[in-house]
Amino acid sequence: MRSIQHILTRQQKPLNVIYVSSYIPRKCGIATYTKDLTNAINLINSHSLAELLVVTPSHEHDLLDYPWEAKYKIRRDNLADYIAAAEYVNSSHADLVMLEHEFGLFGGESGEFIVHFAEALNKPLITTFHTVPSKYTSAMAKVLRRLGKKSSAVTVMMDNVADELIGHYHIPQRKVVIIPHGVPDLPFNSTEKYKAKRRLSGRIVLGNINLLHHNKGIEYALEAVASIAQHHPEVIYVCIGQTHPEVLRKEGETYRNYLKKRVRELNIKKNVLFINKYLSLKELTEWLKLIDIYITPYLDPQQIASGALAYAIGAGKACVSTPYLYAKEVLADGRGLLVPWRDSVALANTVNELLSNPTKKLEIERNAYQYGRLMTWSHVGSQHLNLFHTILARTPLKLPAVSDIPQDIPQPSSPH
Repeated sequence: MRSIQHILTRQQKPLNVIYVSSYIPRKCGIATYTKDLTNAINLINSHSLAELLVVTPSHEHDLLDYPWEAKYKIRRDNLADYIAAAEYVNSSHADLVMLEHEFGLFGGESGEFIVHFAEALNKPLITTFHTVPSKYTSAMAKVLRRLGKKSSAVTVMMDNVADELIGHYHIPQRKVVIIPHGVPDLPFNSTEKYKAKRRLSGRIVLGNINLLHHNKGIEYALEAVASIAQHHPEVIYVCIGQTHPEVLRKEGETYRNYLKKRVRELNIKKNVLFINKYLSLKELTEWLKLIDIYITPYLDPQQIASGALAYAIGAGKACVSTPYLYAKEVLADGRGLLVPWRDSVALANTVNELLSNPTKKLEIERNAYQYGRLMTWSHVGSQHLNLFHTILARTPLKLPAVSDIPQDIPQPSSPH
């Protein structure tokens, strides 16, 4: 089990890398992640820009206008497309293939079609596992194990997920590399000047940014807001993001409408703002800068990644979360606070405690921001590119000492 920590030297030759993933403009977390990652790698591998093999749901295949770097499209449920895509890669000038794996993204039983693609490749393959379930079907386990066997390396974002791959899925430890979820490099600043731009001056802003669906647990945040508002009537909870496209297609706005009904029942219309929009990176960072306390009341204990929570940590936010796997690891050691599942009372009490103790809140923010310095996209892009070179060189991985994380985190220009 290894981590890639050093920055590339300019002497390393440009690499031709093909990425297999969902991709923008599709509205999903993996699509956004892949765009951010390839942007970061392109900045340091600028003589050979990323190319994409994009996996598309059948109902969206001809509807979305993909950017120029999307060179090839694979229909999710068409096995022949996966085989043809492998032939395309094999005949290309690609040095290696980077696969972003998520259950539900690929066709076949438990996404087995992507295994057929991988096993038909004659190029080195690196796979990032965005989901590694501890409770799995035999078909899911078979997919992960076959991908692990075919891959020259697999990457995950957390230590405990790496342990899961090694212990339960029997992927050799020498193949498993830990690279954190990337985040924008944002300043550690006061929220007040950013609130003014959104006409939220003087408000205590709680918030989260995500694609809405039932597993997000937003109803428990709303119940907590009703309690918090009794002590802090100036509080406002901002719930940002569209309904997840797959949920929207199957259920419409059932969940959002339920949440709006709860707002009325709890009499907190003045304390809640829904923004039904898929944010650009610029918009996302603007909202992050003004949030005082970031909340993720998610309901899936096995969730091993959260781009939204990662971004909040990178921005130095005080985060309060349920204890899903990713949150437990990244919010440890004073970087955030955890509350029990489906417990709006505990959530309200924890937020109220932070609001009444600005010294503790600032300490959490500084700890989170310091931790986030090794998660910036420039650092994560360099870690990936170094791994690519290491795999192609087929030499033992040599890691220099990690540079010290900056200790002199600037104080906010005014209290949060």
